[in-house]
Amino acid sequence: MKVLVIGSGGREHCLAKEIAESSLVDKVYCAPGNAGTSLCAENVDIGASDIDRLFRFAVDKKIDLTVPGPEVPLVNGIVDKFQEANLKIFGPTKKAAMLEASKVFAKEVMRKYRVPTADFKVFDDHRSAKEYIKTKFDPLVIKADGLAAGKGVIVCQSQEQANAAVDEIMVQKKFGSAGFRIVVEDYLQGEEASILVFTDGRTIVPLVSSQDHKQIFDGDKGPNTGGMGAYAPAPVVEKRIFTKIINKVFLPLIEGLKQDGIIYKGILYAGIMIEKGEPYVLEFNVRFGDPETQAVLPKLKSDLVEVMLKTINGDLKNCRLEWDERFCLCVVLASGGYPGSYAKGKQIYGLDKLTDSADIFVFHAGTQKTRDQQGNLNFFTNGGRVLNVVALGETVLEAQRKVYSAIEKISFENMYYRRDIGYKAVKCKK
Repeated sequence: MKVLVIGSGGREHCLAKEIAESSLVDKVYCAPGNAGTSLCAENVDIGASDIDRLFRFAVDKKIDLTVPGPEVPLVNGIVDKFQEANLKIFGPTKKAAMLEASKVFAKEVMRKYRVPTADFKVFDDHRSAKEYIKTKFDPLVIKADGLAAGKGVIVCQSQEQANAAVDEIMVQKKFGSAGFRIVVEDYLQGEEASILVFTDGRTIVPLVSSQDHKQIFDGDKGPNTGGMGAYAPAPVVEKRIFTKIINKVFLPLIEGLKQDGIIYKGILYAGIMIEKGEPYVLEFNVRFGDPETQAVLPKLKSDLVEVMLKTINGDLKNCRLEWDERFCLCVVLASGGYPGSYAKGKQIYGLDKLTDSADIFVFHAGTQKTRDQQGNLNFFTNGGRVLNVVALGETVLEAQRKVYSAIEKISFENMYYRRDIGYKAVKCKK
């Protein structure tokens, strides 16, 4: 088989590596990829949002399976275009991808199918939103309706902050067309976890739970990022809660969508808040999470490509996933200044010291490479999130120790990372 992976981040490097190790696969392409994906796949200079060129490439190269990583091509209908030409592609259709494309759509679907989520109201006028805010208790969450690169959700501790968030999104248009409508949502307090499932529109096959660390600073302080690290499994998602999430979230959602004529196929991600032992959905994503994927897939013993093909073919009924029982922990190395402005082109040192370990992995995100006159590979920073350092360990403490020991061997100018990834799991285990 020939497989095309779409995207350029740490998630895509992880996917490309896992796919390349499948016994079913002969060749992997990655568009556009990064310096890391080039080590296990052939990079193709096509942007992740350029659906027409990706389609032509898949036709010309007779690609057997396409795997989009980021949400934008899914939201823009890449699955529909490929399916019309009988090209196998892993992911939901444009209609189904509305679960991530529109927070309003997702919240209304949850209300319709009685999926537990915070109480909310939708507004397309900033004045009406502010009148509603006057009637609510603090804190509140203000969400831009559309895609905003993970930055369109603002937690507000006071009515003044909530009003300012409304202005920022709807008046100042900070997120452009994503902010034409907003969701004003009650604040949920508890511990977050991420649950991903494979589904063919009928059967649900869950992956192990994970927990992301979104804030830039230790102790979950500072602004949100795309994710500064993750670990799996998340001890907070004990068996009883996991069962509730499957029965109260995924089953009614998939069945409800099917009744409305939407057959959801692919991976479905639910960001869950666990409050007093009960799960509530914060958001849905219609693709693999980043960096959750980098903490989950290294634990997977089953053939990922085989599971993807069963998902596409509607054949998940008897699928059982096998897992490495160890903890997996991922720490993101970022450019100084991220999630704000940052410099690129800084040389990365020490990666060659980590190539021989069987339970430590480095997944590239914002990287590029060159060869010097002696033919040696040199790697450079090319983004905000640069590398993902991942380790497996018998306990979360062991995985932590391995990761942070590995990080000590890596350096680049203004390298920044959180030093407490997995701290909630450590506290939970004590």
